Amino acid sequence: MAGHQVTSPFHGQHITVAGLGVSGISAARALAGLGARITVVDGGDSQALRERAAALTAEGMTVRLGDATTLPEGTNLVVTSPGWKPDSPLFAAAAEAGVDVVGDVEIAWRLRGEGAAPWLAVTGTNGKTTTVQMLASILEAAGLRTAAVGNIGTPIVDVVLSQEPYDVLAVELSSYQLHWAPSVRAHSAAVLNLAPDHLDWHGSMSAYAADKGRIYEGNKVACVYNTADPATEHLVREADVEEGCRAIGFTLGAPGPSELGVVDGILVDRAFVADRYTSAQELAEVTDIAPTAGPAAPHNIANALAAAALARAFGVEPAAVRDGLRAFRPDAHRIAHVADVGGVAYVDDSKATNTHAAQASLAAYEKVVWIAGGLAKGAAFDELVAASAKRLRGVVLLGADRALIREALARHAPDVPVVDLDRTDTGAMAAAVREAARLAEPGDTVLMAPACASMDMFTNYGERGDAFAGAVRDLAAERGAGA
Repeated sequence: MAGHQVTSPFHGQHITVAGLGVSGISAARALAGLGARITVVDGGDSQALRERAAALTAEGMTVRLGDATTLPEGTNLVVTSPGWKPDSPLFAAAAEAGVDVVGDVEIAWRLRGEGAAPWLAVTGTNGKTTTVQMLASILEAAGLRTAAVGNIGTPIVDVVLSQEPYDVLAVELSSYQLHWAPSVRAHSAAVLNLAPDHLDWHGSMSAYAADKGRIYEGNKVACVYNTADPATEHLVREADVEEGCRAIGFTLGAPGPSELGVVDGILVDRAFVADRYTSAQELAEVTDIAPTAGPAAPHNIANALAAAALARAFGVEPAAVRDGLRAFRPDAHRIAHVADVGGVAYVDDSKATNTHAAQASLAAYEKVVWIAGGLAKGAAFDELVAASAKRLRGVVLLGADRALIREALARHAPDVPVVDLDRTDTGAMAAAVREAARLAEPGDTVLMAPACASMDMFTNYGERGDAFAGAVRDLAAERGAGA
């Protein structure tokens, strides 16, 4: 960390860090190391939090558990963890005292030294993590020292303060992080898509979109948008960028000038070529996208195009785009093929925690037995069901808010068989897999893309995906043993 300490703008300041999670602890330790006086506050008081608090106290910081509403006396700056709502009492107290509230991404930006690595930034309702990982894979294939950071992987403050310099960073930014990061100015940035999500946090769709749009502010080379989602292009038009910065679209169809797209199964660049009106550059084949994961779903082709656009904006050669996409491996629980049992494919997309993600997942398959349900987070399901009805062989519902999906199915897919599992015990997922197997026919896909959060029945979406995969493996063992 020493590389930035001498020029730290935080030396001697009293900084209150809100939240004792991963990003909060990272920010607290980094700022303490830069000479700031740190108080960490968290409304919880669990054994795990006490253990974390003890570790920070031993390092000379003050930690206050069980009270996250009052502002510690003498605070010069509040650093918040991403999930804290803007209307939190602590932030109201800060505003009344004239104290700024920022996030760890803003802290990282302010700590960048002379000649620091530029940021290639990505946001969107869905696909951020995959796109950033694809981008990092492409940058690595180009021989650049990079890291996937932000809302993913290593805390961004730690990377910015690293002793070994980076050439460029692939930065995933959530709407929460963008809300608390007013100074960030990326080299180039992409908004992948916009759909209603986290409206309970932002208060309205317009406020959510405005926070997403902050990613384009001050872009230097390219603002990358989705031609199939006009709201993303609108955000580009609204942005105040550096002179010469270009709007670059990506499309699943044939690209026009200043766009990347697909022609006959080939990813094509008509944006970063000498004459974009008369020529195009082949970048990769669709089959190069995560080749070990099976056929690329349409939304992953879109993610690859967005990643390629940002890499090309940074000057990466076409061969590195191809090699990076070939080397990329998707995370667990993102359209992960678990097994084939009796001619039926079983696919885990537990990461599809909202309707937009589930719709993209369903669109990748011709005939689906869909396992869905969980915590709806205020979502409506009519649009999702109407768009996917023709693909549905059957549906198995579980979880707290499954009735909302059942009602949408009754309205828009009344002929589709529905199994409603009224149980939340540990065996519920195994029962769902068995019911799905009963409904499926050879050639079908049993797809767990719940369109809901998991916390009604599971610790997180990963645990839910593991339960699905375990149930599928048990089914395969049984069917194999009986064959």
